[in-house]
Amino acid sequence: MNYDIFSSTAPAMPSPSKGTEFCKLLLSQASKDMREPLVPMAFPALAAHLADVEFMYCDNKYYELCGQMGHLIGPSGIGKAQLTHLVEAVQRSFRDHDETEYKKLVDWQRQVKTKGANKEKPERPDVSFWFPPADLTNPAFIQNAMALEKLGGRTMYLNLPEVEQADKICGGHRQVSQTIRNIYDRQRAGALRATADGVTGNPILRVNITFSSTPDAARAFYKKDLTNGFFGRIPFAYKARGERKGKIPRQGTYDEDFLARLDEYILRLDNCKGRFVVKPLNKIADQLAEEMARLSDLADDDMLFELSHRSIFAAWKKAATLWILNGQAYTRSIGEYMVWFCYYDLWSKVRVFGDMFKEADAQSDDVKKGGPKNMLDSLERSFNEQRLEALRYELGKSKKGTKHQLNVWKNRGFITYSAQTGLYTKTENYLKSQV
Repeated sequence: MNYDIFSSTAPAMPSPSKGTEFCKLLLSQASKDMREPLVPMAFPALAAHLADVEFMYCDNKYYELCGQMGHLIGPSGIGKAQLTHLVEAVQRSFRDHDETEYKKLVDWQRQVKTKGANKEKPERPDVSFWFPPADLTNPAFIQNAMALEKLGGRTMYLNLPEVEQADKICGGHRQVSQTIRNIYDRQRAGALRATADGVTGNPILRVNITFSSTPDAARAFYKKDLTNGFFGRIPFAYKARGERKGKIPRQGTYDEDFLARLDEYILRLDNCKGRFVVKPLNKIADQLAEEMARLSDLADDDMLFELSHRSIFAAWKKAATLWILNGQAYTRSIGEYMVWFCYYDLWSKVRVFGDMFKEADAQSDDVKKGGPKNMLDSLERSFNEQRLEALRYELGKSKKGTKHQLNVWKNRGFITYSAQTGLYTKTENYLKSQV
Protein backbone atom coordinates (compact mmCIF):
# COMPACT_ATOMS: atom_id res chain seq x y z
CA MET A 1 0.00 0.00 0.00
CA ASN A 2 1.62 3.23 -1.14
CA TYR A 3 -0.57 5.87 0.55
CA ASP A 4 -3.13 6.12 3.31
CA ILE A 5 -6.39 7.56 1.96
CA PHE A 6 -7.92 7.43 5.45
CA SER A 7 -5.37 9.89 6.85
CA SER A 8 -6.11 13.56 7.45
CA THR A 9 -2.92 14.38 5.55
CA ALA A 10 -2.96 14.43 1.75
CA PRO A 11 -0.83 11.83 -0.07
CA ALA A 12 2.54 13.44 -0.73
CA MET A 13 3.23 14.14 -4.39
CA PRO A 14 6.33 12.40 -5.82
CA SER A 15 9.27 14.65 -6.57
CA PRO A 16 9.64 15.28 -10.31
CA SER A 17 12.55 13.32 -11.71
CA LYS A 18 13.61 11.60 -14.94
CA GLY A 19 10.60 11.48 -17.23
CA THR A 20 8.48 13.92 -15.24
CA GLU A 21 10.55 17.07 -15.65
CA PHE A 22 7.45 18.63 -17.17
CA CYS A 23 5.76 18.60 -13.75
CA LYS A 24 8.63 20.67 -12.36
CA LEU A 25 8.13 23.24 -15.11
CA LEU A 26 4.36 23.16 -14.58
CA LEU A 27 4.76 24.05 -10.90
CA SER A 28 7.59 26.54 -11.23
CA GLN A 29 5.28 29.58 -11.12
CA ALA A 30 2.69 28.27 -8.63
CA SER A 31 2.76 29.20 -4.96
CA LYS A 32 4.27 26.46 -2.83
CA ASP A 33 1.03 25.65 -1.02
CA MET A 34 -0.93 25.03 -4.24
CA ARG A 35 1.53 22.82 -6.10
CA GLU A 36 0.02 19.43 -5.28
CA PRO A 37 -3.58 20.17 -6.34
CA LEU A 38 -2.53 22.02 -9.50
CA VAL A 39 -0.67 19.08 -11.07
CA PRO A 40 -3.65 16.72 -11.61
CA MET A 41 -5.90 19.68 -12.44
CA ALA A 42 -3.66 20.75 -15.35
CA PHE A 43 -4.06 17.51 -17.31
CA PRO A 44 -7.54 18.12 -18.77
CA ALA A 45 -6.20 21.30 -20.40
CA LEU A 46 -3.06 19.54 -21.63
CA ALA A 47 -4.93 16.54 -23.04
CA ALA A 48 -7.24 18.83 -25.01
CA HIS A 49 -4.30 19.31 -27.37
CA LEU A 50 -4.45 15.65 -28.38
CA ALA A 51 -6.33 14.48 -31.47
CA ASP A 52 -6.33 11.13 -33.29
CA VAL A 53 -4.61 9.45 -30.35
CA GLU A 54 -5.70 6.21 -28.68
CA PHE A 55 -4.17 4.01 -25.98
CA MET A 56 -4.97 0.40 -25.12
CA TYR A 57 -6.13 -0.08 -21.51
CA CYS A 58 -5.92 -3.28 -19.45
CA ASP A 59 -9.30 -4.44 -20.81
CA ASN A 60 -7.70 -4.71 -24.30
CA LYS A 61 -9.79 -1.86 -25.69
CA TYR A 62 -8.45 1.38 -27.16
CA TYR A 63 -9.51 4.71 -25.65
CA GLU A 64 -9.03 8.33 -26.62
CA LEU A 65 -7.51 10.56 -23.96
CA CYS A 66 -10.36 13.09 -24.11
CA GLY A 67 -13.02 13.11 -21.41
CA GLN A 68 -10.48 14.10 -18.76
CA MET A 69 -11.94 16.15 -15.94
CA GLY A 70 -10.99 17.52 -12.57
CA HIS A 71 -12.61 19.33 -9.65
CA LEU A 72 -10.43 21.57 -7.49
CA ILE A 73 -11.91 21.95 -4.01
CA GLY A 74 -10.72 24.29 -1.31
CA PRO A 75 -11.95 27.02 1.07
CA SER A 76 -12.39 30.56 -0.18
CA GLY A 77 -9.10 32.40 -0.52
CA ILE A 78 -7.01 29.23 -0.75
CA GLY A 79 -5.64 30.13 -4.19
CA LYS A 80 -7.92 28.20 -6.56
CA ALA A 81 -7.62 31.04 -9.10
CA GLN A 82 -4.06 29.88 -9.78
CA LEU A 83 -5.57 27.10 -11.87
CA THR A 84 -7.01 29.70 -14.26
CA HIS A 85 -3.63 31.41 -14.59
CA LEU A 86 -2.01 28.07 -15.40
CA VAL A 87 -4.54 26.85 -17.97
CA GLU A 88 -4.51 30.22 -19.74
CA ALA A 89 -0.79 29.71 -20.30
CA VAL A 90 -1.35 26.15 -21.51
CA GLN A 91 -4.20 27.15 -23.83
CA ARG A 92 -2.72 30.23 -25.51
CA SER A 93 -2.94 28.64 -28.94
CA PHE A 94 -6.58 27.79 -28.23
CA ARG A 95 -7.29 31.43 -27.41
CA ASP A 96 -5.62 32.56 -30.65
CA HIS A 97 -7.68 30.08 -32.66
CA ASP A 98 -10.92 31.13 -30.97
CA GLU A 99 -10.26 34.80 -31.56
CA THR A 100 -10.05 34.16 -35.30
CA GLU A 101 -13.23 32.08 -35.19
CA TYR A 102 -15.03 34.76 -33.22
CA LYS A 103 -14.18 37.37 -35.85
CA LYS A 104 -15.71 35.12 -38.51
CA LEU A 105 -18.88 34.91 -36.46
CA VAL A 106 -19.04 38.65 -35.88
CA ASP A 107 -18.58 39.33 -39.59
CA TRP A 108 -21.40 36.91 -40.42
CA GLN A 109 -23.72 38.51 -37.86
CA ARG A 110 -22.94 41.94 -39.33
CA GLN A 111 -23.82 40.72 -42.83
CA VAL A 112 -27.08 39.21 -41.61
CA LYS A 113 -28.13 42.51 -40.04
CA THR A 114 -27.34 44.54 -43.16
CA LYS A 115 -29.45 42.31 -45.42
CA GLY A 116 -33.02 43.40 -45.97
CA ALA A 117 -35.93 41.31 -44.82
CA ASN A 118 -36.59 40.01 -48.33
CA LYS A 119 -32.98 39.29 -49.21
CA GLU A 120 -31.27 35.95 -48.85
CA LYS A 121 -29.26 35.70 -45.66
CA PRO A 122 -25.68 34.38 -45.77
CA GLU A 123 -25.13 30.94 -44.27
CA ARG A 124 -23.56 30.72 -40.85
CA PRO A 125 -19.84 29.95 -41.24
CA ASP A 126 -18.36 26.70 -39.95
CA VAL A 127 -16.75 27.95 -36.76
CA SER A 128 -15.61 25.97 -33.74
CA PHE A 129 -14.29 27.14 -30.41
CA TRP A 130 -11.64 25.11 -28.63
CA PHE A 131 -11.73 27.02 -25.33
CA PRO A 132 -15.25 28.48 -24.99
CA PRO A 133 -16.13 30.91 -22.19
CA ALA A 134 -17.44 29.58 -18.89
CA ASP A 135 -20.88 31.16 -19.44
CA LEU A 136 -21.57 28.95 -22.47
CA THR A 137 -25.25 28.04 -22.85
CA ASN A 138 -26.48 24.53 -23.55
CA PRO A 139 -27.57 25.21 -27.16
CA ALA A 140 -24.21 26.83 -27.90
CA PHE A 141 -22.41 23.91 -26.22
CA ILE A 142 -24.19 21.36 -28.42
CA GLN A 143 -23.70 23.47 -31.54
CA ASN A 144 -19.99 23.84 -30.81
CA ALA A 145 -19.63 20.08 -30.24
CA MET A 146 -21.28 19.56 -33.65
CA ALA A 147 -18.82 21.96 -35.27
CA LEU A 148 -15.82 20.29 -33.63
CA GLU A 149 -16.97 16.90 -34.86
CA LYS A 150 -17.56 18.20 -38.38
CA LEU A 151 -14.16 19.89 -38.54
CA GLY A 152 -12.10 16.91 -37.44
CA GLY A 153 -13.06 15.91 -33.93
CA ARG A 154 -11.07 18.31 -31.77
CA THR A 155 -11.54 18.31 -28.02
CA MET A 156 -13.29 21.27 -26.42
CA TYR A 157 -11.84 22.46 -23.10
CA LEU A 158 -13.90 24.23 -20.45
CA ASN A 159 -12.64 25.77 -17.22
CA LEU A 160 -15.48 26.60 -14.83
CA PRO A 161 -14.39 28.74 -11.83
CA GLU A 162 -17.70 27.86 -10.16
CA VAL A 163 -19.04 24.30 -10.37
CA GLU A 164 -22.65 25.54 -10.61
CA GLN A 165 -21.84 26.88 -14.08
CA ALA A 166 -22.12 23.29 -15.31
CA ASP A 167 -25.90 23.52 -14.88
CA LYS A 168 -26.14 26.19 -17.57
CA ILE A 169 -23.92 24.31 -20.00
CA CYS A 170 -25.80 21.05 -19.53
CA GLY A 171 -29.29 22.59 -19.61
CA GLY A 172 -30.08 22.31 -15.91
CA HIS A 173 -28.78 20.37 -12.92
CA ARG A 174 -30.82 17.28 -13.76
CA GLN A 175 -29.00 17.03 -17.07
CA VAL A 176 -25.49 17.43 -15.61
CA SER A 177 -25.16 13.79 -14.60
CA GLN A 178 -26.00 12.38 -18.03
CA THR A 179 -23.91 14.96 -19.88
CA ILE A 180 -20.83 14.31 -17.74
CA ARG A 181 -21.21 10.56 -18.18
CA ASN A 182 -21.43 11.02 -21.95
CA ILE A 183 -18.32 13.22 -21.88
CA TYR A 184 -16.33 10.75 -19.79
CA ASP A 185 -17.32 7.80 -21.96
CA ARG A 186 -17.01 9.75 -25.24
CA GLN A 187 -20.64 9.13 -26.06
CA ARG A 188 -22.98 11.22 -28.17
CA ALA A 189 -24.98 14.02 -26.58
CA GLY A 190 -27.90 11.64 -26.14
CA ALA A 191 -30.63 13.40 -28.09
CA LEU A 192 -31.28 15.69 -31.02
CA ARG A 193 -31.31 19.15 -29.50
CA ALA A 194 -32.33 22.50 -30.89
CA THR A 195 -29.74 25.26 -30.89
CA ALA A 196 -30.31 29.00 -30.99
CA ASP A 197 -30.42 28.75 -34.80
CA GLY A 198 -32.85 25.89 -34.90
CA VAL A 199 -30.11 23.41 -35.83
CA THR A 200 -30.34 19.90 -34.39
CA GLY A 201 -27.59 17.40 -33.81
CA ASN A 202 -26.26 14.57 -31.66
CA PRO A 203 -22.47 14.95 -31.66
CA ILE A 204 -19.87 12.86 -29.86
CA LEU A 205 -18.89 14.87 -26.81
CA ARG A 206 -15.12 15.25 -26.93
CA VAL A 207 -14.80 17.58 -23.97
CA ASN A 208 -12.34 18.11 -21.12
CA ILE A 209 -13.55 20.09 -18.11
CA THR A 210 -12.16 21.52 -14.89
CA PHE A 211 -14.31 22.84 -12.06
CA SER A 212 -13.46 24.79 -8.91
CA SER A 213 -15.50 25.27 -5.73
CA THR A 214 -15.55 25.38 -1.97
CA PRO A 215 -16.25 22.13 -0.06
CA ASP A 216 -19.79 23.27 0.79
CA ALA A 217 -20.62 24.02 -2.84
CA ALA A 218 -19.16 20.66 -3.95
CA ARG A 219 -21.17 18.72 -1.35
CA ALA A 220 -24.37 20.45 -2.37
CA PHE A 221 -23.66 19.92 -6.08
CA TYR A 222 -23.04 16.14 -5.86
CA LYS A 223 -25.40 15.36 -2.98
CA LYS A 224 -27.91 13.44 -5.08
CA ASP A 225 -25.41 11.93 -7.50
CA LEU A 226 -23.02 9.90 -5.34
CA THR A 227 -24.18 6.52 -6.61
CA ASN A 228 -25.21 7.06 -10.23
CA GLY A 229 -21.74 6.99 -11.82
CA PHE A 230 -21.48 10.75 -12.30
CA PHE A 231 -19.60 11.40 -9.05
CA GLY A 232 -17.12 8.59 -9.63
CA ARG A 233 -16.17 9.91 -13.06
CA ILE A 234 -14.84 13.20 -11.65
CA PRO A 235 -11.29 13.14 -10.26
CA PHE A 236 -10.94 15.50 -7.29
CA ALA A 237 -8.07 17.53 -5.89
CA TYR A 238 -8.78 18.80 -2.37
CA LYS A 239 -6.70 21.45 -0.65
CA ALA A 240 -7.37 22.10 3.03
CA ARG A 241 -6.83 25.52 4.53
CA GLY A 242 -3.91 24.49 6.72
CA GLU A 243 -2.30 26.60 9.41
CA ARG A 244 -2.93 30.34 9.67
CA LYS A 245 0.14 32.14 8.38
CA GLY A 246 0.83 35.83 8.20
CA LYS A 247 2.30 35.60 4.71
CA ILE A 248 0.69 36.13 1.33
CA PRO A 249 1.55 33.19 -0.98
CA ARG A 250 3.97 34.12 -3.73
CA GLN A 251 3.21 33.29 -7.36
CA GLY A 252 5.62 33.49 -10.25
CA THR A 253 5.14 35.03 -13.68
CA TYR A 254 4.42 33.10 -16.84
CA ASP A 255 7.12 34.98 -18.71
CA GLU A 256 8.49 34.42 -22.21
CA ASP A 257 11.10 31.95 -21.01
CA PHE A 258 8.47 29.81 -19.27
CA LEU A 259 6.11 29.96 -22.26
CA ALA A 260 8.88 28.98 -24.69
CA ARG A 261 9.73 25.91 -22.61
CA LEU A 262 6.06 25.08 -22.20
CA ASP A 263 5.48 25.26 -25.96
CA GLU A 264 8.14 22.62 -26.55
CA TYR A 265 6.04 20.20 -24.52
CA ILE A 266 2.74 21.32 -26.05
CA LEU A 267 4.20 20.62 -29.49
CA ARG A 268 4.69 16.98 -28.48
CA LEU A 269 0.99 16.76 -27.69
CA ASP A 270 -0.05 18.48 -30.92
CA ASN A 271 2.14 16.20 -33.04
CA CYS A 272 1.25 12.89 -31.40
CA LYS A 273 -0.95 10.68 -33.59
CA GLY A 274 -1.75 6.98 -33.67
CA ARG A 275 -2.48 4.01 -31.44
CA PHE A 276 -0.23 3.04 -28.57
CA VAL A 277 0.19 0.30 -25.98
CA VAL A 278 2.27 1.23 -22.93
CA LYS A 279 2.54 -2.03 -21.03
CA PRO A 280 4.12 -0.59 -17.84
CA LEU A 281 1.11 1.71 -17.36
CA ASN A 282 -1.31 -1.19 -17.74
CA LYS A 283 0.72 -3.26 -15.30
CA ILE A 284 0.44 -0.47 -12.73
CA ALA A 285 -3.32 -0.25 -13.36
CA ASP A 286 -3.61 -3.97 -12.54
CA GLN A 287 -1.56 -3.48 -9.39
CA LEU A 288 -3.73 -0.55 -8.35
CA ALA A 289 -6.87 -2.65 -8.87
CA GLU A 290 -5.53 -5.18 -6.38
CA GLU A 291 -4.54 -2.44 -3.93
CA MET A 292 -7.98 -0.84 -4.18
CA ALA A 293 -9.68 -4.17 -3.47
CA ARG A 294 -7.40 -4.51 -0.44
CA LEU A 295 -8.26 -1.01 0.79
CA SER A 296 -11.97 -1.62 0.34
CA ASP A 297 -11.74 -4.86 2.31
CA LEU A 298 -9.99 -3.07 5.17
CA ALA A 299 -12.85 -0.54 5.24
CA ASP A 300 -15.52 -3.08 4.21
CA ASP A 301 -16.85 -0.40 1.86
CA ASP A 302 -18.40 -1.31 -1.50
CA MET A 303 -18.75 2.30 -2.63
CA LEU A 304 -15.04 2.92 -2.13
CA PHE A 305 -14.32 -0.14 -4.28
CA GLU A 306 -16.66 1.04 -7.04
CA LEU A 307 -15.18 4.54 -7.04
CA SER A 308 -11.66 3.16 -7.32
CA HIS A 309 -12.27 1.67 -10.81
CA ARG A 310 -12.63 5.08 -12.42
CA SER A 311 -9.93 6.63 -10.24
CA ILE A 312 -7.50 4.11 -11.72
CA PHE A 313 -8.70 4.80 -15.27
CA ALA A 314 -8.44 8.59 -14.81
CA ALA A 315 -4.91 8.20 -13.36
CA TRP A 316 -3.97 5.99 -16.33
CA LYS A 317 -5.10 8.68 -18.78
CA LYS A 318 -2.98 11.29 -17.01
CA ALA A 319 0.03 8.97 -17.02
CA ALA A 320 -0.46 8.30 -20.76
CA THR A 321 -0.42 12.06 -21.30
CA LEU A 322 2.81 12.28 -19.28
CA TRP A 323 4.25 9.52 -21.49
CA ILE A 324 3.64 11.70 -24.55
CA LEU A 325 5.04 14.78 -22.83
CA ASN A 326 8.19 12.75 -22.10
CA GLY A 327 8.77 12.09 -25.78
CA GLN A 328 6.78 8.84 -25.81
CA ALA A 329 9.08 7.15 -23.32
CA TYR A 330 8.21 5.47 -20.01
CA THR A 331 10.12 6.01 -16.79
CA ARG A 332 9.57 4.84 -13.25
CA SER A 333 8.69 8.39 -12.22
CA ILE A 334 5.68 8.40 -14.58
CA GLY A 335 4.44 5.25 -12.87
CA GLU A 336 4.88 6.85 -9.45
CA TYR A 337 2.79 9.82 -10.54
CA MET A 338 0.08 7.50 -11.87
CA VAL A 339 -0.19 5.81 -8.47
CA TRP A 340 -0.28 9.18 -6.73
CA PHE A 341 -2.99 10.54 -9.06
CA CYS A 342 -5.22 7.60 -8.11
CA TYR A 343 -4.66 7.84 -4.35
CA TYR A 344 -4.94 11.63 -4.26
CA ASP A 345 -8.31 11.47 -6.03
CA LEU A 346 -9.68 8.87 -3.60
CA TRP A 347 -8.24 10.68 -0.58
CA SER A 348 -9.95 13.89 -1.73
CA LYS A 349 -13.28 12.08 -2.13
CA VAL A 350 -13.02 10.54 1.34
CA ARG A 351 -12.04 13.82 3.01
CA VAL A 352 -14.78 15.96 1.45
CA PHE A 353 -17.61 13.47 0.89
CA GLY A 354 -16.79 10.49 3.14
CA ASP A 355 -19.72 10.88 5.52
CA MET A 356 -22.08 11.19 2.54
CA PHE A 357 -21.10 7.73 1.26
CA LYS A 358 -23.62 6.35 3.73
CA GLU A 359 -26.26 8.91 2.76
CA ALA A 360 -25.56 11.04 5.82
CA ASP A 361 -27.01 14.52 5.83
CA ALA A 362 -24.73 17.13 4.26
CA GLN A 363 -23.39 19.65 6.76
CA SER A 364 -21.35 22.79 6.40
CA ASP A 365 -18.05 21.65 7.98
CA ASP A 366 -14.97 21.97 5.81
CA VAL A 367 -13.82 18.38 6.37
CA LYS A 368 -16.00 15.46 7.47
CA LYS A 369 -14.92 12.64 9.79
CA GLY A 370 -17.55 9.98 9.14
CA GLY A 371 -16.24 8.44 5.92
CA PRO A 372 -14.63 5.05 5.23
CA LYS A 373 -12.03 3.93 7.73
CA ASN A 374 -9.37 1.24 7.85
CA MET A 375 -11.08 -0.82 10.54
CA LEU A 376 -8.12 -3.10 11.12
CA ASP A 377 -5.99 -0.08 12.05
CA SER A 378 -8.63 0.89 14.60
CA LEU A 379 -8.25 -2.46 16.40
CA GLU A 380 -5.58 -3.63 18.83
CA ARG A 381 -2.82 -5.88 17.52
CA SER A 382 -4.76 -8.85 18.89
CA PHE A 383 -8.55 -8.74 19.20
CA ASN A 384 -11.58 -10.98 19.31
CA GLU A 385 -14.67 -11.19 17.11
CA GLN A 386 -16.77 -9.21 19.59
CA ARG A 387 -14.37 -6.26 19.40
CA LEU A 388 -14.78 -6.09 15.59
CA GLU A 389 -18.56 -6.37 16.01
CA ALA A 390 -18.53 -3.38 18.35
CA LEU A 391 -16.38 -1.36 15.94
CA ARG A 392 -18.71 -2.16 13.05
CA TYR A 393 -21.66 -1.02 15.16
CA GLU A 394 -19.89 2.26 15.94
CA LEU A 395 -19.39 2.84 12.21
CA GLY A 396 -23.01 2.10 11.37
CA LYS A 397 -22.31 -1.32 9.82
CA SER A 398 -24.25 -4.52 10.38
CA LYS A 399 -22.85 -7.07 12.82
CA LYS A 400 -23.87 -9.79 10.36
CA GLY A 401 -20.87 -8.98 8.17
CA THR A 402 -18.32 -9.56 10.92
CA LYS A 403 -17.48 -13.20 10.18
CA HIS A 404 -17.23 -12.52 6.45
CA GLN A 405 -14.89 -9.59 7.06
CA LEU A 406 -12.67 -11.69 9.31
CA ASN A 407 -12.49 -14.41 6.64
CA VAL A 408 -11.53 -11.83 3.98
CA TRP A 409 -8.81 -10.42 6.23
CA LYS A 410 -7.45 -13.94 6.88
CA ASN A 411 -7.47 -14.84 3.18
CA ARG A 412 -5.59 -11.63 2.34
CA GLY A 413 -2.97 -12.36 4.98
CA PHE A 414 -3.86 -9.37 7.14
CA ILE A 415 -4.53 -11.46 10.27
CA THR A 416 -4.09 -14.94 11.73
CA TYR A 417 -6.40 -16.78 14.14
CA SER A 418 -5.52 -18.74 17.25
CA ALA A 419 -8.11 -21.37 18.20
CA GLN A 420 -6.40 -21.72 21.57
CA THR A 421 -6.94 -18.08 22.62
CA GLY A 422 -9.85 -17.19 20.33
CA LEU A 423 -7.94 -14.08 19.22
CA TYR A 424 -7.11 -12.65 15.81
CA THR A 425 -3.64 -11.10 15.43
CA LYS A 426 -2.32 -8.72 12.78
CA THR A 427 0.43 -10.31 10.69
CA GLU A 428 3.94 -8.90 10.41
CA ASN A 429 3.45 -8.41 6.67
CA TYR A 430 0.37 -6.26 7.30
CA LEU A 431 2.08 -4.19 9.98
CA LYS A 432 5.07 -3.56 7.69
CA SER A 433 2.76 -2.48 4.86
CA GLN A 434 1.28 0.21 7.11
CA VAL A 435 4.60 1.83 7.98
